[in-house]
Amino acid sequence: MVKKQNSYRWIVLSVVLFSYFLIVSQRTAPGLISEQLMTEFHVSAVVIGLLASLQFLSYAGLQIPIGLLSDRFGPNYFLIMGTLLNGIGTLIYSLAPNEAFLFLARLLVGIGDAAIWVNLVLILSQWFKANEFVQLLGFAGMTGSLGFLMATVPFSALIDLLGWRVPFLITGCLLCICALILYYVLVKKPKQMKNQINTRRSSVDQSIHRNEKTLVILRRLFSDRQAWATFFCHFGVVGTYVGFIGSWAVPYGMNVYDMTRSEASQLIMIGLIGAIIGAPLTGWISNRLHSIRRPYLVVHVVTLCSWISFFLCNGRPPYYLLVLIFFIIGYGNGASALTFAVVRKSFSMKEVGVVSGFANTGGFLSAVLLPSLFGKVLDYFHVHSMDMGYHFGFIIPIVFSIIGLIGGLLIKERNFHMEQSQEMSI
Repeated sequence: MVKKQNSYRWIVLSVVLFSYFLIVSQRTAPGLISEQLMTEFHVSAVVIGLLASLQFLSYAGLQIPIGLLSDRFGPNYFLIMGTLLNGIGTLIYSLAPNEAFLFLARLLVGIGDAAIWVNLVLILSQWFKANEFVQLLGFAGMTGSLGFLMATVPFSALIDLLGWRVPFLITGCLLCICALILYYVLVKKPKQMKNQINTRRSSVDQSIHRNEKTLVILRRLFSDRQAWATFFCHFGVVGTYVGFIGSWAVPYGMNVYDMTRSEASQLIMIGLIGAIIGAPLTGWISNRLHSIRRPYLVVHVVTLCSWISFFLCNGRPPYYLLVLIFFIIGYGNGASALTFAVVRKSFSMKEVGVVSGFANTGGFLSAVLLPSLFGKVLDYFHVHSMDMGYHFGFIIPIVFSIIGLIGGLLIKERNFHMEQSQEMSI
């Protein structure tokens, strides 16, 4: 195929991954300024939790529809529009005069973010060969972790230096520029290069997929045990981590350990180092053991024990243990790439997109629920003790992690045999 032999694909990869890097950084960057928003806009912890939840709710709710639409109409315009909505939402966030604009901004960011991962995967599958695609998918996961890393000490330092509005304004402008570059790189330039052969072939393949009714696809999806296993796995290891660091991790360090914002954001950075290591290392272990289920079960058990440690230490573990816990829960988030390895090995290629969206929904549904539930617990115990609030608040990620462990137990080791030609025609 022309696209997969063209050196231009590396330009596509660079622009797509840079945009993804910026977008992921904005998933958790608002968590750095939770207390500032509470002070400036005179809102409670529950409102801040709902603000974070709204973004993840819109993301989670659109995963399956976006997957179905991208299979039908192609990924390029969805990725471009998703990036643009992220940029506009971030700009509104930086200029918000009241909490209503904050909610509007995070809604737009969530809608835009929902269109990114599934379409990124589809675009890489169009431009790269099968053996390259698997490696680059892991590299994309690491790029996302680096985006999260950007939203820790570097972004916190910018906030301390420039105030909270200017860094978000700059990021919003960069994302809008990225949307324009993506249009040129993904749409305009390929047309100029007249790569019509691959486009027609993709259109033929997609027309085959369109013959099956959406309700039939969804009915099969919701009745499949393996699909629910991936949903629960992501719910347990991704949602707890993303939901916590995106809302309460920095306030936790500042309130319980009397850290500065920069010091508290270093805890998140430790978790992100774990996430960067988690994806490739757990994948390597999985390949060595010729098993996905066994190493993934270990990850779920260890992650659950880490959240339990918070509770057993009354919400205030010794600092050395705190560092270890953040590293482990970050590692678990990185190891969640095994969720998509399960999807890839268990379903035909025409179903991988929608099942991946379903699994992603689990992770971000958890990320929707955790911040607001955690905020309610903090508000309830605020009159007694902030430490007590965090102590009982950690019951929530414990319960969510148990659900993730159940998902790991439900995984069946199975391999869907398919021709390489099928894989090339997503």
